[in-house]
Amino acid sequence: MSLTTATYWPLHTAARVIRAGGVVAYPTEAVYGLGCDPANEAAVRRLLAIKQRPMHKGLILLAGDTAQLRPWISVSDTDMARMQATWPGPVTWVVPASERVPAWVRGRHSSVAVRVSGHPLARALALAAGTPIVSTSANLSGRPSARNAFQVGRQLGQEIDFLVAGQCDLAAKPSTIIDLTSGRTLRG
Repeated sequence: MSLTTATYWPLHTAARVIRAGGVVAYPTEAVYGLGCDPANEAAVRRLLAIKQRPMHKGLILLAGDTAQLRPWISVSDTDMARMQATWPGPVTWVVPASERVPAWVRGRHSSVAVRVSGHPLARALALAAGTPIVSTSANLSGRPSARNAFQVGRQLGQEIDFLVAGQCDLAAKPSTIIDLTSGRTLRG
């Protein structure tokens, strides 16, 4: 049976919180993520304040499938095929942003970082929310990344609106980040 909001009710709740402008924490391949609706400026600004992260750095968009990313990016079919060959999985691509991507998501860049997660809960959450979701590590900037729900609670406590409990692969590293235009690995 696939993981859906019908089989795992916290996904339904978290998706509802995201659509209502809330901020949620959820497991990804290696660390817990902090997410919200990228089109909701107030939600993104709140997420950045919780994390104590400056907006100019930009954020990652995590999707349940490539169809969710299409409106947010400006890439050729050939480049999309190249990205799809690494998904679902822990590979984030920095790609030209479409006009739809607001400054509060892309920061000072003309590009946006995107990924189709290999983690079943993260993918199901984005699909249930009906939009790619912001994905940044669920920790205060400069502090170690949270790798379990307890660590999220200790660092972010009552600041978040919902926490989706689940397992991260403790042996995994944060996602590899590749710049599509240059082919350069920015984080390996």
